[in-house]
Amino acid sequence: MSDPATLRARRDALSAQRSSGVARVSYDGKTVEYRSVAEIDRAIEALDREIAAAEGRCIVRQVRVTTTKGL
Repeated sequence: MSDPATLRARRDALSAQRSSGVARVSYDGKTVEYRSVAEIDRAIEALDREIAAAEGRCIVRQVRVTTTKGL
């Protein structure tokens, strides 16, 4: 596992490339080419999980559904 600073640098590079519309990312002398924006999004989410784990915290995602009959 890499240190959080390195993981953040990789995440920042991915975010910048995602917003620019380019599917090729280079960092630390390595180049990765992605096929779609969805694949870049999955890589960013994976890096977020790695950063959270390296910092000793967990990412909690919840979906709450509330319904009424409209009466």
